[in-house]
Amino acid sequence: MNRNEHNREQTDYFSAAVKPTMVPERTPYIERQIDEVVRYAGIQQGRRVLEVGCGMGRYTLGLASRGIAIEGLDLVPFLLAKLKEFAGERHIPLYCADVVEPPPELLGAFDTLIGFFALHHMHDLDACYRSMARLLKPGGSIVFLEPNAWNPLYYLQVLLTPGMTWKGDRGIVDMRRGRIFRAMRDAGLVDLDLRRFGFFPPQIYNRPFGRKLDHSIAGIRILNPVLPFQMFKGSAPR
Repeated sequence: MNRNEHNREQTDYFSAAVKPTMVPERTPYIERQIDEVVRYAGIQQGRRVLEVGCGMGRYTLGLASRGIAIEGLDLVPFLLAKLKEFAGERHIPLYCADVVEPPPELLGAFDTLIGFFALHHMHDLDACYRSMARLLKPGGSIVFLEPNAWNPLYYLQVLLTPGMTWKGDRGIVDMRRGRIFRAMRDAGLVDLDLRRFGFFPPQIYNRPFGRKLDHSIAGIRILNPVLPFQMFKGSAPR
């Protein structure tokens, strides 16, 4: 499947209906994911940050509420229109484009690129990373939070969750250290790193006892290879 066909497929997948898993919400589960990425990426106020695959703003709005100068890029007009609705009076610069062909004015403009569960929907990881590297300032970094391909529960989620399909989410199998690190190296990124966290689904984590237990279990080293969330990081040379 070529890139244009893939993009049409993804646009249809995300435009068919509002997916509950993409609607912005402020829960401990979502806030923890935002906090982990912000801390891992070293994002500071005043830095220019682009969220790739921002969707309807599930994470974008939480980032903005932290005073981060967040901007959003997404392939799907339907999702960006929903983000604007959810943002209300809050102004967040948004760009409708394929990350492989970003607006020229964005080249070399950002301190940090981040993404939440967006990388596994992209067609050509190598081309995407090469393009994203061009959006960074010298020394800037790219961090993506993605499903762990080695965690079997994601495949059950795709099978059992209304609105999710293998056709739309099959990129999960590529979310492996070797595959992503190769794409980052080929894009010229350095200081490659991977960090995993989490354990329980939101139904448990959003309860006080679940959060306490989650952080305890996630610290067990032997479980690290199958922890559900993983963050990939690479930086542009200075």
